[in-house]
Amino acid sequence: MANSVIKVNQSIINKMDAHYSIHKTAKIPPGAVFSAKIDGCTITAYKSGKVLFQGGSAEAESTKWGTKLEQKEKPALSSKTPTSYQPPSNIASLSIIGSDEVGTGDFFGPITVVAAYVQKEQIPLLKELGVKDSKNIKDPQIIEIAKNLINTIPYSLLVLHNEKYNELQQQGMSQGKMKALLHNQAINNLLSKIAPQKPDGLLIDQFVDPTIYFKHLAGKKLPDEKTYFSTKAEGIHLAVAAASIIARYSFVKEFDRLSEIAGVTIPKGAGAHVDLAAAKIIKRNGGEFLASITKKHFANTEKALKIAKR
Repeated sequence: MANSVIKVNQSIINKMDAHYSIHKTAKIPPGAVFSAKIDGCTITAYKSGKVLFQGGSAEAESTKWGTKLEQKEKPALSSKTPTSYQPPSNIASLSIIGSDEVGTGDFFGPITVVAAYVQKEQIPLLKELGVKDSKNIKDPQIIEIAKNLINTIPYSLLVLHNEKYNELQQQGMSQGKMKALLHNQAINNLLSKIAPQKPDGLLIDQFVDPTIYFKHLAGKKLPDEKTYFSTKAEGIHLAVAAASIIARYSFVKEFDRLSEIAGVTIPKGAGAHVDLAAAKIIKRNGGEFLASITKKHFANTEKALKIAKR
């Protein structure tokens, strides 16, 4: 059975309680606030703030209220990765194509995926350029490092703008599948670009179990190279760190572009500050414009509309 888990605050729990009131079931699991059943989905909200959606429409229903807790966020996931997909102990010294993405949890901005190829001979140079885990680098440094990187190593950049994202989401495609398709396409693009060179392997920053990743890619062209998965892969090989930096660079530039056309400084994330910016955009440009630059199924849309009406 398909399932999706989100974590929300008490205010959202209360709104969900009211929204699903006529669909509530009499049987409530231990620790739950309520349980409800609608066509294609069972919803169970817990006192901890976690809400479990089960059934065929679980993904679509959950995204109305918040962002799915991806497996990538669970440190224990790496220990559950099947042995055949775990990176070898010497991977840091190999020539690797690494891939990573940004933007999946941001209301504004596109999902951006990059695959980057780093040959073992280039590893010292990348260290000199300052390549490391991008989470520890601020945007000005990201921009500076990325400008050097894009002229140093081969890479493939894919940007899924929110208009297309919303279209795919409304067709029932999960965010996880979108990411898998983007990673696979970016890697294939890069393999074609560097041919006839062959990397020693591929390393994907793990956002889902490898078996599910390949299930998402059923019928698609898959690389012949050995594929490895790991959480926190930016710290395992500089190819993933480089991919993340280039993706962040593109992402930052896209926010600058969106801010310019919206006439409002657009923030990252999906918190309350984002709701306020979105409400300003609604007042300035209208709801349709907002929908064209956001992941409109996020709960931020409804919050921004309410703020804009005040």
